[in-house]
Amino acid sequence: MPAANVPIIAIDGYSSCGKSTLAKALANALDLIYIDSGAMYRAVTLYVLRQGISPTDQISVEKILPRIKIDFSHDHGGNRTLLNGVDVELAIRSMEVSKSVSPIATIPMVRRMLVEQQRNMATHQGVAMDGRDIGTIVFPNAPLKLFLTADIEVRVTRRVQQLAAQGKHVQRKAIRKNLLTRDYIDATRSDSPLRKATDAVLMDNTNLTPHEQKELALTLFRTRLTV
Repeated sequence: MPAANVPIIAIDGYSSCGKSTLAKALANALDLIYIDSGAMYRAVTLYVLRQGISPTDQISVEKILPRIKIDFSHDHGGNRTLLNGVDVELAIRSMEVSKSVSPIATIPMVRRMLVEQQRNMATHQGVAMDGRDIGTIVFPNAPLKLFLTADIEVRVTRRVQQLAAQGKHVQRKAIRKNLLTRDYIDATRSDSPLRKATDAVLMDNTNLTPHEQKELALTLFRTRLTV
């Protein structure tokens, strides 16, 4: 676990609520490491799919976990996800991976493996990290925890724009169904379900710009971590 004096900002919430955008902004503003936990689960999912294994075949998934190594590299735009040394940042954002990541994330052995890696990344350096169990499981003692939410139609629009920026055009109906399905699976899984930590600050960013969201979080950081 991280040392007691290492600043940790844990950000949880639903898909397409701007968790990664906020975590990246805070990491840049405060000189922290940004850890994209969602990218790590997506990387595992991509590897599983490329092996021709069903995401629901828990036994087969567990057998291949020792072959998976996930790292991050940094460029001018932020993190790049490396799967066994290969940049898969664009591949892990596909709808195919989006449809399969929640079943992978329900597998306890997958979660244990990634939680250990995530904690190791923050052993001696401050981090801003987003995901679905960061404040409840990965860093339960984080001094600042945020839980993000937003109106579903706003989330759909954000996801449409994200995919369009990658040259991918997916119908809103399909995206809405994917987001709601992931919400349900994440909130009802038996291992580390998505839920708001009792001491997390609820942040509805439906009507907040990324800048407004960052400034609000920075104010919370300064009052909670520098008192």
